[in-house]
Amino acid sequence: MLKMNIVRLPHAGDLDLPKQGTPLSAGLDLSAAIEGPLTLNPGQRFLVPTGFSIALPPGYEGQIRSRSGLSFKHGLVVLNSPGTIDADYRGEIKVLLINFGEEPFQIERGMRIAQLVVNKVENVSWTEVMAHTDLETLNRNEAGFGSTGIHQQSGKS
Repeated sequence: MLKMNIVRLPHAGDLDLPKQGTPLSAGLDLSAAIEGPLTLNPGQRFLVPTGFSIALPPGYEGQIRSRSGLSFKHGLVVLNSPGTIDADYRGEIKVLLINFGEEPFQIERGMRIAQLVVNKVENVSWTEVMAHTDLETLNRNEAGFGSTGIHQQSGKS
């Protein structure tokens, strides 16, 4: 289990620490640390404070993701999903939400608005080569954006 330091900011005094909804959940629920109700109209976005700062260790990142129920039922999503928290960031975690739904959505203090997933990341060391042909050749090569189609491929010949 990864152990990390967390600071509860003054405006989150009565809120729970981020926690998993179930024992096997990948994400930790983040709650809205707002003073009172906030209405997001369709198409409107807002940077919602969570009231916590964390210290991710080197080699880790935090990803802010939408909660599936809020997305499906209300069209409320994390706009820059997944939002990235770098290991050297020590400010308050905030969630950029947008209402893609058809109705106004009211966010209340303590409402679980997003989830935080902590992942291990690798540092990259580039080796610059001279030409595109020096890159490893694979079956796909430059085929992208829709090149594999939308229907399941059969393994049969």
